[in-house]
Amino acid sequence: MDSKFSAKKQEHLLNIDAMTAMIQKNQRFNGEIPWCPGHKTDPWDHVESAMGLAAGGHLAAAEKAYIWLARMQLPDGSFYAAYRNGIPEDRTRDANLTAYVAVGVLHFYLISGNRQFLRHMWNTVNAAIEFAMGLQTRHGDIHWAINPHGQVDRMSLLTGSSSVFMSLKCALEIARLIGRQKPAWERSLLRLTEAIAHKPHRFNMTKSRFSMDWYYPVLCGAITGREAQKRIDRYWKKFVVEGLGVRCVSDQPWVTIAETCELSLALCAMGNRQLARVVFQWIENRTFADGTFWTGFTFPEMIVWPEEKLTWNNAVALMAADALYDLTPAGRLFDHGFWRESGLE
Repeated sequence: MDSKFSAKKQEHLLNIDAMTAMIQKNQRFNGEIPWCPGHKTDPWDHVESAMGLAAGGHLAAAEKAYIWLARMQLPDGSFYAAYRNGIPEDRTRDANLTAYVAVGVLHFYLISGNRQFLRHMWNTVNAAIEFAMGLQTRHGDIHWAINPHGQVDRMSLLTGSSSVFMSLKCALEIARLIGRQKPAWERSLLRLTEAIAHKPHRFNMTKSRFSMDWYYPVLCGAITGREAQKRIDRYWKKFVVEGLGVRCVSDQPWVTIAETCELSLALCAMGNRQLARVVFQWIENRTFADGTFWTGFTFPEMIVWPEEKLTWNNAVALMAADALYDLTPAGRLFDHGFWRESGLE
């Protein structure tokens, strides 16, 4: 591991070496990163795990993960929704799961400074975003997937469209860095912004009981400033259990590490680092004896559930720590100020 990643470890309770070692231990020889031993690999969580490896300083392992994903890309630019040992398990082609590779590629570049890597991954990123934009409606929202029978599922999901928004921003930044022009993507980004910020009726509202539908529009930067603060304040009591963390679903007594870390990331992105740190510290010690994170726990019983140690779950904790403690240059990836400076807000 690069020595520059050892700095500032004393500022938090995380065992970064243990977390990245667990992700790397689960990475298969070809670069694939499943959830845990014997479990599936999906493209989104595979990228998230690679981002965790990069944030922890394991750049070679992260690069290997992206190369594997590039090899799995289908002719239309998509990826299947799930693989097991490299074999397709779910042949749904999901816009969000496909587009997220752009976020990972830019994240890797911000840490490594390797512009050749951007050029090498450009065809993969370009094709993935083109696939996702092919599912955008004239209203700006994104139909979530093409089912295994080749039919477009015309449901739009707020969390998924918000994640595609982040992916599209990252893809446009990659294009700028390597001298490519993508005006159609810029127009798509404007339409997607409008949909997320002002057309809630375009999205499946049954998902609003999930906390991700609450904070993802802020995390991705589609909603910023005062409107972002209003959104966070409006649903805070619905999802946040003070002193414990964030419910995955509003009507269930289950706090999850990933959702709590993502809320911390969203608060940090808004510029409220103090509250972001408080939220992160609620779960900072929710770890196994080896220093890796629980996935979630029930309350008030405080039963750890599920019991598996998940790669992507530890990766998002690493990313939240990066944003809070400036561990790497990629800590600003979700920062609204970073994107204002880029001109892509």
